Amino acid sequence: MGRFPLLTLLTLLGGYMLCLPTPAAPVPADTIKIDERTKRSINKSLEWLKDRQRKDGSWGNTAITSFALLAYMANGHVPNRGLFGPEVGKGVRYLLAAAQESGYLVHPSSGGNMYCHGMATLALTQFWGMTGDEEIKKVLKKAVELIVKTQNHEGGWRYEPAPTGADISVTIMMVMALRGAKDSGLYVPDETMKKAIDYIDRCHDSKSGGYKYQPYSHGPGYARTAAGVCVLQLCGDYEAKEIDRAVQYLEKEGDDRQHYWYGHYYAAHAFHQIGGKAWEEYYTRLKTKLLATQRSSGEWHERMEGHVGPEYQTAIAVLILAVPSHYLPIYQR
Repeated sequence: MGRFPLLTLLTLLGGYMLCLPTPAAPVPADTIKIDERTKRSINKSLEWLKDRQRKDGSWGNTAITSFALLAYMANGHVPNRGLFGPEVGKGVRYLLAAAQESGYLVHPSSGGNMYCHGMATLALTQFWGMTGDEEIKKVLKKAVELIVKTQNHEGGWRYEPAPTGADISVTIMMVMALRGAKDSGLYVPDETMKKAIDYIDRCHDSKSGGYKYQPYSHGPGYARTAAGVCVLQLCGDYEAKEIDRAVQYLEKEGDDRQHYWYGHYYAAHAFHQIGGKAWEEYYTRLKTKLLATQRSSGEWHERMEGHVGPEYQTAIAVLILAVPSHYLPIYQR
């Protein structure tokens, strides 16, 4: 069964989202269920991703590979077990092989940055918690230590593994990775988390209710606002005064053509945590759009975000559609 017996694992999943020692806020019952058409869409996409996996186990760099692996896990597929177990197992081995001596999870042949490192760390927290594999723990521990020691004086992170800059995008990815690490039993300093949340708070734009890229940037954006709401919920700050206005900003803006997939990756988390009518309307709208734009072979490849390929887009689409399945700890309320 791995590191955790079933009861312990279920307990872990239920408490995963708490960043602070505050009780979970009551949320409306989740009436959204995954219908048969959506299940068929997801399965076709997972088959497509299976065929696109490279010989080394990757789907590109460590970030894209991690999104793909989370897409499988979000639908109940774990390493070396079940229909897609072999593909998931190969993907995990790729992440482990990418680890540098410093703990940096960026494969020299495929490139990347701290965003890639954060995504890979987050994925490995899921696998460590569910398998108890000591090889994963060894790599994960060094990856977490790298995140802690590269936090800059503002409390955030940027694209290089050094404490030289910060932005809300990379910082939120580090917070998610550290949250996963802490809940899987690894040590994460409370001060590191506190400084990170303080930095994100400074990115809030009181005029619009949205979140800016950096505290001194001009104007908020959909993707970073979704990420800001997401991290407040992840960290147990359910009653934060910023949330209502940020949600209003998201509902008003609707989409972000520049960062469409990245933005909705976080928006799906954020609206699901909020629950109720806001979540139902968001999921229904995105599901309708995703099912209508999926290609007949199973993938998504919209040109609205031309610098990312179909593997990235397809993995995120599957993650969004699979939120109501509640398989992944990061989707737990």
